[in-house]
Amino acid sequence: MIVRTLAAAFLASTLAMTAIPAQAQENMPLSPKQVDAVKKVVRDYLMEHPEVLGEALEALREKMRAQAESDALKMVEARRDEIFNNPDDPVAGNPKGDVVVVEFFDYNCGFCKQTFDPVLEAVKADKNTKLVMKEMPILGPDSVLAARVALVAKAQGQAKYDDVHRAFMKFRGRLDEKTIFRLAGEAGLNVEQLKKDINGPDIDRQLKKVSELARSLEIGATPTFIVGDRLLSSAVDQSTLKQLIDNARKGLAKKG
Repeated sequence: MIVRTLAAAFLASTLAMTAIPAQAQENMPLSPKQVDAVKKVVRDYLMEHPEVLGEALEALREKMRAQAESDALKMVEARRDEIFNNPDDPVAGNPKGDVVVVEFFDYNCGFCKQTFDPVLEAVKADKNTKLVMKEMPILGPDSVLAARVALVAKAQGQAKYDDVHRAFMKFRGRLDEKTIFRLAGEAGLNVEQLKKDINGPDIDRQLKKVSELARSLEIGATPTFIVGDRLLSSAVDQSTLKQLIDNARKGLAKKG
């Protein structure tokens, strides 16, 4: 409704200015008769050309989308180290890769599960790409619990994290508390010790840090990827991610 109102107001003001003599535009306000005349011109034009309003709405949406993306990328640049080089974050692929793919995800997100294999395959195939995984549990308490368990596993080593991460992502259906601890045990973690460690202050700090970072970037959905100068909130297939990686590498070459 707000977008429609803005677009209509913009169109009306543009048409109004073309209908008023130049001297009146510069030196005097519209009289009631002129206002009525402008309203009639606008109404008649829209009745004859309703497609214009649709075009104006689409142009406004595109402008707003582009502005939002531009603002997000400025914030990415301002917080680059925190996004791409945070030592707390689990990583896959080449830790020293020239291109970094960042993924914000939730273990109960169906699209995140859908992209799990394609993302890993694209990163493995490239050989010079680093994947940074940001635990962003937004789909309820079970998602938060799964993220906590995964981060405890990370504290025991990247290999432990990889096993738990894979088990959670490969599970079909919604993860609940019973399933989370069962899968963690099957991945080799000591479940009793795990239950003691999941509420530790370091785990709290890591989750809060990612949550605050996501808010600053206006990321509210999973999966969301950052690759080079692109921020994409949607599932991706292997070929799409490969193209994003290639484009990011070309961008680095131009800067270098």
